[in-house]
Amino acid sequence: MTVYPRQNRHRLLVAILTGVLLAYAMPARAASTSTSECFSQSNERRIAGCTELIENPNIDAGTRSLAYSMRALALSLKGKLEESLPDYDRAIELDPASAMSFNNRAWVKYKLNRLEDGLEDVERSLMLGPASPHAHDTRAHIRQALGEGRPALRDYERAMRLGGESLVRLYQCGLEAAGLYKGPIDGLYTRDVRRALEACVDTTECDPLPPDEECRAAMS
Repeated sequence: MTVYPRQNRHRLLVAILTGVLLAYAMPARAASTSTSECFSQSNERRIAGCTELIENPNIDAGTRSLAYSMRALALSLKGKLEESLPDYDRAIELDPASAMSFNNRAWVKYKLNRLEDGLEDVERSLMLGPASPHAHDTRAHIRQALGEGRPALRDYERAMRLGGESLVRLYQCGLEAAGLYKGPIDGLYTRDVRRALEACVDTTECDPLPPDEECRAAMS
């Protein structure tokens, strides 16, 4: 089974993940240039900054876990999927309650066609954070790749309920790009959107997320 890369989805999550992490994760004593670089939008700067944080003996385990997770994210966005996995492993070892690390590792495993392993990770992520639209989206993609169309559809719908209009618009863009939807990009989950999504999940090749950057405007 071929699983096509979905770089766009991962890129769209970077800003969201960075904001969440900065909001609650970094203690004042860890504030530094390396901290800022670890949460940079540049993958190269993020890798360098996170590495500096990881090598700092004075940071706490939670911050080190986040630094590993952010470095792994940067590596995966550079296409270094296999290289990102040890960092995700270490992030989870340091913080076994990190739903985000489990979900991101699941996405990497999905892209590597390690579907059963990825499913196990995302199930753990959902146990820790059941209200995450991104984890439901990850599980939906894995289930769709496994040929489980109906369960995948339910997960996409949960993702939209939790993610709100912005995620609905993203799916509308992706379904439009796939030639399955011709309605407005308005963030409303209509019958037309559902019919398009039902058609999409019936194949393992279709992705309800857009294949490129063309829908960024709809998310703003």
